[in-house]
Amino acid sequence: MFTHSYDSYMNYAYPADELMPLSCKGRFRGVEISRGDVDDALGNFSLTLIDTLDTLAIMGNYSEFEKAITLVINDVKFDSDIVVSVFETNIRVLGGLLSAHVLAQDIQKKHHLLEWYDNQLLSMAKDIGHRLLTAFNSSTGIPHPRVNLKYGMNSYKIGPLKETCTACAGSMILEFAALSRLTGESIFEIKARKAMDYLWNQRHRQSDLVGNIINIDTGDWIRKESGVGAGIDSYYEYCLKTYILLGDEKYLDRFNRHYTSIMKYISNGPFLIDVHMHRPHNQAKNFMDSLLAFWPGLQVLKGDLKPAIETHEILYQITQKHSFLPEAFTTDFNIHWPHHPLRPEFIESTYFLYLATKDNHYLDVGKDVLKNLQNYTRVHCGYAAVNDVRTKKKEDRMDSFFLAETLKYLYLLFSKNHEIGFNLDNYVFTTEAHFLPLSLAYTNNSSYHKSFSKFSRHNYIFSDSDYNCPTTKESLRKTNLYDNDMDNLSYFKILRMQVRDLVSNRDPNSSKAKPLRSQRIRASQFSASKSDHVDLVKQLGINVIILKDGRVKLIHDSAMAQSLEAAEEGAYFMQEMISLSQQQRQYEQRLRTVSFVLSKTIKVSLLAGPAQFGSDFNTDQSYIDGTVVKLNPFDGCNIDEITINFKNQIVLVQRGNCMFIEKARNVQKLGAIGMIVVDNVENSSSKNLPMFSMSGDGINDVKIHSVFLYSEDAKILLNAMEENQHMKVRLGVHHDEEIVSVKASSGDNENEPLLTATSNNFNMQEMISNLFKTNKLKFDLLSVINFKNLNGEHSANMFMSLLKNIAPALTNEENEQIQSDDDDDDDDRKKKCWNIHLKSKHFIDFMKWSLYTCL
Repeated sequence: MFTHSYDSYMNYAYPADELMPLSCKGRFRGVEISRGDVDDALGNFSLTLIDTLDTLAIMGNYSEFEKAITLVINDVKFDSDIVVSVFETNIRVLGGLLSAHVLAQDIQKKHHLLEWYDNQLLSMAKDIGHRLLTAFNSSTGIPHPRVNLKYGMNSYKIGPLKETCTACAGSMILEFAALSRLTGESIFEIKARKAMDYLWNQRHRQSDLVGNIINIDTGDWIRKESGVGAGIDSYYEYCLKTYILLGDEKYLDRFNRHYTSIMKYISNGPFLIDVHMHRPHNQAKNFMDSLLAFWPGLQVLKGDLKPAIETHEILYQITQKHSFLPEAFTTDFNIHWPHHPLRPEFIESTYFLYLATKDNHYLDVGKDVLKNLQNYTRVHCGYAAVNDVRTKKKEDRMDSFFLAETLKYLYLLFSKNHEIGFNLDNYVFTTEAHFLPLSLAYTNNSSYHKSFSKFSRHNYIFSDSDYNCPTTKESLRKTNLYDNDMDNLSYFKILRMQVRDLVSNRDPNSSKAKPLRSQRIRASQFSASKSDHVDLVKQLGINVIILKDGRVKLIHDSAMAQSLEAAEEGAYFMQEMISLSQQQRQYEQRLRTVSFVLSKTIKVSLLAGPAQFGSDFNTDQSYIDGTVVKLNPFDGCNIDEITINFKNQIVLVQRGNCMFIEKARNVQKLGAIGMIVVDNVENSSSKNLPMFSMSGDGINDVKIHSVFLYSEDAKILLNAMEENQHMKVRLGVHHDEEIVSVKASSGDNENEPLLTATSNNFNMQEMISNLFKTNKLKFDLLSVINFKNLNGEHSANMFMSLLKNIAPALTNEENEQIQSDDDDDDDDRKKKCWNIHLKSKHFIDFMKWSLYTCL
């Protein structure tokens, strides 16, 4: 498997960063269509080869290892005007170079090979280390998420982003400390330690949990969800492994305190569900992501085998159901995000559990993983990621970590100790499965040890066992089920059987499944315009009141709930709603507008909601323009059969059937520059409903602009699109000074719009009425609004377009009044329609008559 994928990369892709296994070509940065943040790992520096160097050595292919090192030394340069991810470049490139350097020296000593090698990889590691070092120039010491390889932070390409994930900032210290101790330049370790110290100081002092996204200048938590998956995962990993590598007990203490809180708040049996760091009893999500699959392996290092076995078994049952571990899944084992990019975390934990237990069950798990990779992902040019685990559709992608981690862990799982040319007990695995020697702890440099003396374990409440190396027997004795007369393998089997019973009871597709009680509605899913939602929260004792200004008021009375359990769910719902409201305040201040011109005479700006994903408007680009097109299928959830390229266009889709972020990804794949989501709830309007921001999923791979329109507001846009199939719209920021307004000019320039309207409390009747309260009452209606074609003749189409956009604003009673007041036959009405002179002082009455006469 490794030979097939490695040879495919070298034959079809090198010197590109990655192999595109379906296209049989390399993926170069800036050549292929951008995939958003995913491409920030690429720097046109032969990423896959650098990431794979130590895998060649571990597998004993020393001749190819030597050849690959030579290629890296001769061909790879880092002086490129490319913006890369600091985190990914650190763990893959810097980590790969350091690991290969250490193993090359070991091979030199043991096998008298590579005698020409003279620290060239270490010199390259120092080069890339200095380039990454510029990212640490922040007021907090937390590194910027991106850096330009050539110009550091002095590059317009980096953008104004001031936020980074906890894992991104907290997963630098292993590689940076190793670089310092191998080169003697302490600055790398000092900077990485400062970032770790700041993250620790920003934890919530009551819960000892950290959030997901932090502002690098202010230190404020942008996203306060706390878990062990995406965005935080390797921070916890590096707390423990920094202690193992460097021997600094303060990192062990930090990990122990984090671990205690994780097991108290986040761990729910074998499940690990994100919570709010400041309210840890409140869950923040109803799904888990695949990156948390590393956690059982880390628990093995911690010495906590029972929960490691249980969580791993849950993950294994999910892979049994879907053949692969989907990117995200719910607690009843359904798919939340269906793709699988050949990630290593599950097989990583499988390997460490086998090391700890010697239970052949984990070899069987490895065989299943291997078999599924062979059956579903092997192609002529390597192995292709799975786009959807349900259909097994492939994706033209083979990330470097497949060779660096996934296949490495599979190889190690099935290998005997004597088959590996290195004693792995002498190394720490980084988060990218690179090897750093434990001997680094003995580097004699006083600057590394200054902080050690400041730490005293007597300040904390942990027992001596928390500071000792764990043993399997000792960790099992702490559990309730373990019997001293029982052999370990029997105990492991009992644990797994209990988990399987849990799966059978929870999985709705299982023949053993027990009926589940109705799950409460999430605050993020609640819509006051949906009667079933209102009825559901009423069962929880929550009364929904729609205020005159359109805002929604929720009142919880536990005495009105159907049961005590329902009352508790109601209190939980209210807490979650308050948290959600606080999180969205920053977005509510930045509403959007969708602007367009009707028939060259009326400019309409519809109030729209923003998105918590994709590009944001700034001073350099406060809007985008593009032709608007309606997607077919309208929901935008399945684009497999769409062959049209929507380059430089803004695509209109409807809410429903999939997540907002999934629609955005699909629209982006089609080449569009923007997306407008139309509400699927009839009669919803910005007049009576509060605006909200569309939520994402934490993966920053969407770059296009996205906005949300309520259905009534969207009708105005859809009607206009019927009149002009090539209409252009502008997506921009809504400014507070924008109010409902009508502007009329003298008509000297017929190409300029005479009427401007915004949809903040949109009411077309009132806006046009304001116009006719001016001195222009004596003028012909068509002349005032300038509905004329290029020949100066009155345009019926322009006037009809106006009327169609006014019609939805009338009430049923007003429409009935119009029809009852008019006794003319059809011919008379048509004759009068284009000879209208304004006689009434109230334009609304006149417009009512016009609507019935002309339409």
